[in-house]
Amino acid sequence: MRITDFDLYRDLLKEKSGLVLTPDKSYVLDSRLNPVAKKWGFSSLEAMTAALQGVPDSDLVTDVTEAMTTGETSFFRNTRPFHFFRDTVLPYMLKNRSSKRQIKIWCAACSSGQEPYSLGMILKEMDKKLAGWKIEILATDISNEVLNQARGGTYSQFEVQRGLPIGMLLKHFTQKEEKWQIKDDIRKMVKFQYFNMLDNMSSLGEFDVIFCRNVLVYFDDAGKKQALDKIAGRLRPDGFLFLGANENLSHLTDTFRPSPDKVGIYAHAASPHLLKSSSQALA
Repeated sequence: MRITDFDLYRDLLKEKSGLVLTPDKSYVLDSRLNPVAKKWGFSSLEAMTAALQGVPDSDLVTDVTEAMTTGETSFFRNTRPFHFFRDTVLPYMLKNRSSKRQIKIWCAACSSGQEPYSLGMILKEMDKKLAGWKIEILATDISNEVLNQARGGTYSQFEVQRGLPIGMLLKHFTQKEEKWQIKDDIRKMVKFQYFNMLDNMSSLGEFDVIFCRNVLVYFDDAGKKQALDKIAGRLRPDGFLFLGANENLSHLTDTFRPSPDKVGIYAHAASPHLLKSSSQALA
């Protein structure tokens, strides 16, 4: 792909989603955009690029943006955060939310739904302890295509084999020919909604737990800081923020403080639970 063509897609992606496409990722353009060009009836990717240089159809821009922002995901991806959620976060919430008996969770950039459904399965396993509690999981993404897939909760054999224990597959899914569909009791726990991380987050409400893993890594430093500042306003004072293991905030903000021994787990700097090490009980 020519440099000028790469620059067009880089600038478009940054404007519409905040994500930064670096030259080392230029190889993904052909594989992700050729299907879009075919869908729109262009003879080639170059022909679609030429159309985007004029006054492009807004739906075409949306399809291009969605194709470039759809991330890779799997059930229980990088299992440690899910163990921390089950073994530390939920016991803390059971103790410190006992008067309201409500837990609100936000999964940002949820892609095709494996992350929120993984949380749903964990919560379902704790049904007895959570009896009478109101659990809300909001899962958002910038791609309507993957959101529609997520709402259906149907996955291929390959997708359910990636990270999903066989016991949970048999317990929480129904096989439909060559695919597997997550059961209604878990599917109804998750509300899927379109949301662009560049937009105002105040309409989403406040959350006890926010999962925003492997999202900010695609933003430049200014975009990361802006997103973190907005996320800080959505996370309750003693809430938990989950980021990707390779996402380092130390040079960007002093609003959040990392767990001393749990990579990717953060809390407000003034949080009462202080994310103590695993050898210490949370306050």
